[in-house]
Amino acid sequence: MKWNFIFLLGLVLLFPGCRNAEKPEKKPPTPPPAIQTRLHGCRRCHRDIRPGRNHNFACTKCHAGNPDGASEKEAHAGLLARPAHPDSMARTCGRCHQQQVENIRASLHFSLSKAVNLVRKHFGARDTLKNLTEIPVVLHPATKLQLADDMLRRRCLRCHVYSSGDDYAYTRRGTGCAACHMAFAGGKLLSHTMIRAPGDQQCLSCHYANTVGADYYGRFEQDFGSEYRTPFTTSQPYTRPYGVEYHNLVPDIHQQRGLSCIDCHSGPELMTADRRDKLSCSTCHQWRQNHKKSLPDNLTVENGNLVLTARHSGKKYLVPQLTDPAHAQYDGRVTCQVCHAQWSFNDSTTYLLRSETDDYGPWEHLRIQSSSEVENLLDRSLNDDADVIPVMKDGITGKERPGIWYKGFLQRRWENIIIRRDKDGLIKIFRPILDLRLSADDSEGKVLFDNVAGNKPDLLPYTPHTTGPAGMMYRYRFAGLLDKPAPPPPEK
Repeated sequence: MKWNFIFLLGLVLLFPGCRNAEKPEKKPPTPPPAIQTRLHGCRRCHRDIRPGRNHNFACTKCHAGNPDGASEKEAHAGLLARPAHPDSMARTCGRCHQQQVENIRASLHFSLSKAVNLVRKHFGARDTLKNLTEIPVVLHPATKLQLADDMLRRRCLRCHVYSSGDDYAYTRRGTGCAACHMAFAGGKLLSHTMIRAPGDQQCLSCHYANTVGADYYGRFEQDFGSEYRTPFTTSQPYTRPYGVEYHNLVPDIHQQRGLSCIDCHSGPELMTADRRDKLSCSTCHQWRQNHKKSLPDNLTVENGNLVLTARHSGKKYLVPQLTDPAHAQYDGRVTCQVCHAQWSFNDSTTYLLRSETDDYGPWEHLRIQSSSEVENLLDRSLNDDADVIPVMKDGITGKERPGIWYKGFLQRRWENIIIRRDKDGLIKIFRPILDLRLSADDSEGKVLFDNVAGNKPDLLPYTPHTTGPAGMMYRYRFAGLLDKPAPPPPEK
């Protein structure tokens, strides 16, 4: 026993740490990985942002700002929140894509000059504007042209690259270059990866409602009145991806086959002012007759046949050539869609009222307006019983001005396709694009303008993107027009 005790005592003296076995020494905590504590610049706060492979450089190259700022205020000094906006894109996107930026400024997609001048001259303008930004700003319209200018800036031209679009799930988008080349979902930016070839979702963020593009997908917007819309069974708020519910009609046969918008409407057509190479039906389907014309880069000749390669899927399509004798019989007299359009937009008449009154009650049944700004104002005034000032933003500058633009229709139809002879002698499909009536009242409810119409004609040629089989009765669409003379040109 004595020797056992001495042996145990020696172990304790030899290994003193054993005396504190029940209280082990505390080690300092392991520091987190350096990437979690030493992120530099913008990434210190914006950790989830991942630029695309082709734009994997410092955030400040596009957004400016101060990456060394110690606070949000310091870091955001000089920040460009929307670097692709037309006011900024030359010094951001243009540093690498100078030629594309210069080209796009002159394109119709950018300037909207065709639409702007069409409406303005319909209401009496004699000058021609190069860009929508040149539309005069009017505080208190005194003429019908001034009324039309205010309508264009604040209600009509909602789809342009100066604006982020209506605040609906599928219509929110970027500005400038980002309008087509960045992806949004649910009204928010999906990622910082730039899209080289825009998909149909980017196109439809502007080309929705009853405009060209929506018809390609067979979508016909329902009327604004609640009794004409579905679903009928709920009074609770629900998502309207494009602002107003739509009827699902037959889509264009090209969409059914899997072709996207840019398979026909390519970059050179959309991003430049040169429209000489604009595609038509004959470009593809009468290729053998027009074989000397240059083809877009997604059309090739393989084994004596014309083949289209889809820009997104890469799938190849054999392009059928025209064989029915009717094509030769009516070529040069009847346009393709007169026979092949399955349906067309026919909204008449479109009424627009500029009102400065705060009496919102009459609009209870028309609170859906295909304008998120007007709808939000009506919801606040009719639901919250709040004092809502009747002001509306300029769609180009974002500045508020007095007056709200309300909208409604006499009727909305698709089944009656309007067919006329145009002044060039061709039989075409028309739609009442300029069948507009403008009205206005002041803050006291006094009528300033009442159902002001523009100059004739109201009907303009239109190409429905609703292509399908002609069917057996196609001749009855235009038989009575073949021998009639072309109408005289309108008086200037």
